[in-house]
Amino acid sequence: MAAPKKGRSASAQSKPGRSLALILIAIVALTGGMFASGNTTPRLGIDLAGGTSITLRAVAEPGQESAINKTNMDTAVDIMNNRVNGLGVSETEVQTQGTRNIIVNIPRGTNSKEAREQVGTTAKLYFRPVLTTEISDGAATPSPSPSASGSPSGKSTGKAGEKATGKSTPSSSATPSATATSQGRAVTGALKADATPSATTSSSAKTSASPSPSSTASGNAAAGKLQAQYTALNCKNDKARANAGKGSKASDPTVACGKNSQGQWQKYILGPAEVDGTDVKKADAVFNTQSAAGWTVTMEFTGKGSKKFGDITGKLAKNQPPQNQFAIVLDGNVVSDPSVNQALTGGNAEITGSFSQQEAQSLANMLSYGALPLSFKEDSVTTVTPALGGEQLHAGLIAGGIGLALVIVYLLIFYRGLSAVAIPSLLVSAILTYVIMALLGPTIHFALNLPAVCGAIVAIGITADSFIVFFERIRDEIREGRSLRPAVERAWPRARRTILVSDFVSFLAAAVLFIVTVGKVQGFAFTLGLTTVLDVVVVFLFTKPLMTVLARKKFFANGHRWSGLDPKALGAKPPLRRTRRPSAPVDPKEA
Repeated sequence: MAAPKKGRSASAQSKPGRSLALILIAIVALTGGMFASGNTTPRLGIDLAGGTSITLRAVAEPGQESAINKTNMDTAVDIMNNRVNGLGVSETEVQTQGTRNIIVNIPRGTNSKEAREQVGTTAKLYFRPVLTTEISDGAATPSPSPSASGSPSGKSTGKAGEKATGKSTPSSSATPSATATSQGRAVTGALKADATPSATTSSSAKTSASPSPSSTASGNAAAGKLQAQYTALNCKNDKARANAGKGSKASDPTVACGKNSQGQWQKYILGPAEVDGTDVKKADAVFNTQSAAGWTVTMEFTGKGSKKFGDITGKLAKNQPPQNQFAIVLDGNVVSDPSVNQALTGGNAEITGSFSQQEAQSLANMLSYGALPLSFKEDSVTTVTPALGGEQLHAGLIAGGIGLALVIVYLLIFYRGLSAVAIPSLLVSAILTYVIMALLGPTIHFALNLPAVCGAIVAIGITADSFIVFFERIRDEIREGRSLRPAVERAWPRARRTILVSDFVSFLAAAVLFIVTVGKVQGFAFTLGLTTVLDVVVVFLFTKPLMTVLARKKFFANGHRWSGLDPKALGAKPPLRRTRRPSAPVDPKEA
């Protein structure tokens, strides 16, 4: 009878308890981590837990219908995805539907309100100079603003004197100061200048042409109208706030609303846009460890944007507060209004203020992903109720239970006692899958959707297939006349190769499916890939060691008819025996 190979493999065969202990310790540790984190159930996707589905329709400016094309739509989808991912929102789907619609699905249980605000913020991002601002209740007092700083050379060393920093502070006097009076004159002059066509210069005469009386009157009228809008604007009113500056072009002065650091609504008169969102290359929320600034937002501009930002900050730095501020305007709302006191020409800037981490990250997201190539209108908002999701989850669990029951019945009928190996292996695989899915919710924001449940059901068959391959290899060895213990060790290398190849193909298919698809299909691919990896772990660390232990028990070693390894039932050959070669005859002379 052939003996198993000696050496390292023989040592492993003699100590299967190590592998069993290892996987049981892993289960206990993962389960403990699951309960310690408080996430005892997997997070559910929108189709199982309910949520919100938003339909956005692309809208182009008159005469620019060609802007609604596949390239711009795909870019918009990427930007919206990045906005939501920046919030850490899980399983939020953003995908195109048709030629001009984008569907956004936000699952229940996430920060859906903030996600909807970020995704639904579809206007372009602009940097506009602040002409005047005051608290919206009518008190003409500028509020403290964050400051923008940067290195004139474009490289901030963090040393004093190398950063341009400016801060506007509220006036402590209730009586208008000289600064406020001059500010009023400057605002009026700025509005007139923005509304009045600039004079042209003759290249031959080198003389300036004065604006005509009609153009001056037109400019005064436009300035007066804007001033009237500003005076009447009440930013505490939702409708008034939504209509503030509505219809104004990027090249026109406008009015806008925004909240200051004290949570008060402020209204603004803003000059024409000097920089737009496409000029921002990237923005990050950074905790400044070199000073007491705390959380800050750093910006990096494109080559073109760097020049435009340097020009506007150079102009603003010469002004008194609040006209040394620029407003970052998104969808007509001022999201930040930092001040400057030096031209920032290096292509980089830092916004400092009393930011929390969430506020800094939100502002960085808006700066990084705010500039959509198209404008979008919210066509419809549909809510998927938890009841409907619960019904689908219930149906999926029933399907999984039926599939598992059929597999167990099949194992009991065809493999009898070997089910004592297969069923615990399925149980271990199910526990690991459940615990890991529960832990992946808060760590990588994995959410279980209906296709993912289907992937888990398919995985039951893949796992059972690995057991069947191993069992059949053992039976083949028994049919050759070997007893159970050597049959298990000789069958394992052959079964191992088959299992690894089969699981590799399944994992490869899952990986390709995950990469080339979008939306819910990725949930199926992810779950299939995860369970395929766990199948390898369970077979190597649990199924094989458990089979080695049971092979030492008389019930299996003696081939009981209910063990599933009865040599007679399998049509085994007579046992293999070692035979001695006859010794050579002794030569009488040598004797």
